[in-house]
Amino acid sequence: MRYERPATIEDVTALLASGGEKSFVLAGGTDLLVRMKNDAFEADLIVDIKAIEGMSDVTRTADGFEIGAAVPCAALGENAELSRVWPGVVEAANLIGSTQIQGRCTISGNLCNASPAADSVPAMVAAGALARIAGPDGRRTVPVQDIPQGPGKTSLRKGEFIEAIVLPDPGPRSGDAYLRFIPRTEMDIAVVGVGVQLTLAEDGSIASARVALGAVGPKVIEATEAAETIIGTRLDQPALDALAAVCSEVSTPIADKRGTVDFRKQVVGVLAARAAKIAYQRAGED
Repeated sequence: MRYERPATIEDVTALLASGGEKSFVLAGGTDLLVRMKNDAFEADLIVDIKAIEGMSDVTRTADGFEIGAAVPCAALGENAELSRVWPGVVEAANLIGSTQIQGRCTISGNLCNASPAADSVPAMVAAGALARIAGPDGRRTVPVQDIPQGPGKTSLRKGEFIEAIVLPDPGPRSGDAYLRFIPRTEMDIAVVGVGVQLTLAEDGSIASARVALGAVGPKVIEATEAAETIIGTRLDQPALDALAAVCSEVSTPIADKRGTVDFRKQVVGVLAARAAKIAYQRAGED
């Protein structure tokens, strides 16, 4: 196995482009290193991106935030402004693994691992986050939901890697939230996860909304139909009931030892309503 620690983005893309199919990017390493301990796993090239300038920075821009691909999740929670503007995204990131894991894991890695149960991904999708991708042909920016294609599969092309996650400025009277259900109290994989983002009009009604569902399909589901049920409302009980019903309807979960199809469909509706109420309260406090 070959290990490289390049100093520039161009060097990373060149290494990945010239490497074989078994080439991997190392940021936090909390997924990759575990896989490497498996005798069945083989890697020809590991490219460590942590030495690149800016890769471990959270930057406030005129349009929002840029989160470098090597920023650990623990650092997101320590950023007061990011936590104030995007509390749901930060909460989701801080649910990944243990305290020790959070000191290394990244939301870019959580995204590229392409697990249907990834905690940070529904929260990022609800936030309208973008992934800035660097590759041999330059840079391109795509919505976060376009990266996972199914369990363990992404849309990244040969030689490409995620350079940063871009979170837009949500504007005034906005709030977001992420909730999940797990069998244990912590350090478990989501059986269901829901991210919600809301922006309120001056009269307190919901002007815009985004809803994203995790662990109830082969990839995160952006539930636009569910979001439409609460736009124009003040999140009264009929609106919450409609939101829950549509979230259950659009979910396509599997049954496994952690939950049946019917159970997941019921829980996703319950969590969507709860997350929407939290996001609504936060938007009103903004």
